[in-house]
Amino acid sequence: MIPPTLRSAGAPKFWLAVLLTGAGTGIGAILLTRLLEYSQSLVWSGSGTNVLAAASQASAWHRVLVLLGAGLATGIGQLVLRKLASGNGIDIAEAIWFYAGRLPALRTLGSAVLSVIVVGMGASLGREGAPKQAGAVLANFFSDRLRLSDEERRLLVACGAGAGMGAAYGVPLGGAIFSLEVVRGALALRYVLPALFTSLIATAVSWIGLPDAPTYIIPSFRNSASSLVWALCAGPIAGLVSVGYVRAVAWADRHRPEGWKRVAAPVAGLGLIGIIAIGFPQVLGNGKDVSQLAFDGQVAPLLLLALVVLRPFCTTLCLRTGTPGGLFTPSLTIGAMLGGVLGHAWSWIWPGVPPGLFSLLGAAAILAATTQGPLSAIVLVMELTGRDRSFILPMLLAAGTATLVSRTIELRSVYEARLSDEQVEQRRRAREAGGSIST
Repeated sequence: MIPPTLRSAGAPKFWLAVLLTGAGTGIGAILLTRLLEYSQSLVWSGSGTNVLAAASQASAWHRVLVLLGAGLATGIGQLVLRKLASGNGIDIAEAIWFYAGRLPALRTLGSAVLSVIVVGMGASLGREGAPKQAGAVLANFFSDRLRLSDEERRLLVACGAGAGMGAAYGVPLGGAIFSLEVVRGALALRYVLPALFTSLIATAVSWIGLPDAPTYIIPSFRNSASSLVWALCAGPIAGLVSVGYVRAVAWADRHRPEGWKRVAAPVAGLGLIGIIAIGFPQVLGNGKDVSQLAFDGQVAPLLLLALVVLRPFCTTLCLRTGTPGGLFTPSLTIGAMLGGVLGHAWSWIWPGVPPGLFSLLGAAAILAATTQGPLSAIVLVMELTGRDRSFILPMLLAAGTATLVSRTIELRSVYEARLSDEQVEQRRRAREAGGSIST
């Protein structure tokens, strides 16, 4: 039982675990971000954090060779990790639902380090996967040391993962809601305070070394009748696209390479992404830079259309080859591209809405539908942009309708893609009963 007050039985050790997990996750987010930046500057000639700008200036051979190197690093790294550790997989959702939150620490942390290196080199995946894994591992470690119950461990691991998200992007409230709605899969009152405090502490600690500033700088968009009607029409489309994307991620995960292909497949797959990047450098990295341009209305319609296809293809290809990384920012980027395409078409029917607003609403819709967490998606977008009310009505409509359509067709979220059909059904029954599954 989660201690509801400070005077409850077992409360001191549980809240100590919350404090330590939050602080450790914040420190981990700083270290992993520094490693990401170092990796980027090393291969992209001092690019800082803007892979798109550096790749656009690099030669064609440079782009291909860097991605081939990322593929080789992935293949060797995966082989080493499998030799070093065994046991349960490193999927956080699976660990929480079926193993009471227990994760192999060495293998999970190794995968986190490998992911930020290859994402810095240009793999089409997100950087938030690493701090999420670090937060989950720390939560598991402190649960062992303080001898917490399985229910407390499950919650703390979810809180640690959400705190990693919060610390990585400076979004404490979004990280807390994400940990419950998406990772733990339950928005229960007794879970709220641990999630809030873990994410709050992690984000506050991370601000010692990371900037306290919005991730995306956007204009002051306004609600309008046109944007509301567009959101009602575009939301279901985003839901259908999300279903296809989640199923593509599930297919890629089920067909990860085995044996000697663990080295060959990443080299070939990421090499192909390098070739695509000769003409479309926007496919490299997590997509933050091209999303910012889309929110500013600075991406041409034909390029948006091309990236609606190429970005999910490259992300899925990375997963298919076994490349580790996150899916949060890539999903947001796909939504920004889709929203931009649908917005340009809509402007022929009902002009007057800034192109960047369509991209922002599309990002929120795809994010909500792929994670099946509309509340966390909405709060995260508001925190990431530093805006609150200026576009809330169409965003609620787009995110809500997209999630409804997606959830009607596909029970999995993008973070649960590796669960089998039987596990998904077990998880659904457990959620309805208010419990969890343990093996």
